[in-house]
Amino acid sequence: MQDSSSECLRMGVLGTAGIARDFIASVACSSTVKITAIASRSLEKGRGFARDTGVARYYGSYEELLADRDIDAIYNPLPNSLHAEWSIRALEAGKHVLCEKPLAVTATEARAMFAAAREHGLRLVEGFPYRVQPHSIRLKEMIDQGVVGKLTSIQAAFGFFATGQDIRLDPALAGGALLDGGTYPVSLVRLLAAQRPTRVSTMARWHATGVDQTLIASLEHANGLLAQISCSIASGPHRQALITGTDGVIQTSYLNFPPLDRPAILLLRRGHSWEAPYETIASPTVDAFRAEAESFGRLIRLGPAQWTGATPEESIDIMLTLEAILQSAHTRREVEIAA
Repeated sequence: MQDSSSECLRMGVLGTAGIARDFIASVACSSTVKITAIASRSLEKGRGFARDTGVARYYGSYEELLADRDIDAIYNPLPNSLHAEWSIRALEAGKHVLCEKPLAVTATEARAMFAAAREHGLRLVEGFPYRVQPHSIRLKEMIDQGVVGKLTSIQAAFGFFATGQDIRLDPALAGGALLDGGTYPVSLVRLLAAQRPTRVSTMARWHATGVDQTLIASLEHANGLLAQISCSIASGPHRQALITGTDGVIQTSYLNFPPLDRPAILLLRRGHSWEAPYETIASPTVDAFRAEAESFGRLIRLGPAQWTGATPEESIDIMLTLEAILQSAHTRREVEIAA
């Protein structure tokens, strides 16, 4: 790509999962990002998926897509266990990578991925669609400006119900509640705390397949912040956070895809009085996949200041935290996270 704000980013997509279909549909109306090819492990399946999504080219293997010289970047929505392998292979093939969360399964994998990006002079980022939403950008600004004072605690939750052959129930694919929905509250805490926790303690309930089904973790930070995250793949759908500071509180659902026909809402209560009313902070909403892809394109063309999502440092901290939480869940002991 040329260093021009008008250059179109040509992306290929690995896999034909439902999230890939949604991503392609969202990006279809972008003027700065174009999905030019998809890859499946089956040529027949790839052909049908390309026909259904309106993508011009399709391949019957991931390797063929990575060899396509007309592709600048890859979107990797493969199962968690394949994120590191295929992101690194894409980087080695000269492609920038937008990888779905979690970036990897271990911090060692995540560091290897960023090392590959640096070696080849390419961009690698982890996709958290809520980060591109104006309500999340506004939330971060409010915290940094001290609107609720010094942070004292964060409670963040995300859950839904997974059934049948859902890959989230497969330990071989790095399934489980934490490495799916749990990545969101962990990433939110990291965003607002601006540091990784120093210690975690976890309780979990386990599915018959061996993955974590419902999990609650307490996170302690060096700056005094205490946080608690919860996640479940055995609950009714919920996604919400309560952020408290010395001078107020904020409530948010920090959604990836809030309805586009109305504003997204933050609730803010200032001060120390029980009688203080909640203020409604309204923000516009955007198609998150499209906005994320366009932000990724600007990152490649113009540099890190254009990227609204997680930085490499944040992604490493998120992975270290996820790894420690799972270790604590399995051992039923507190786990320290080294500085």
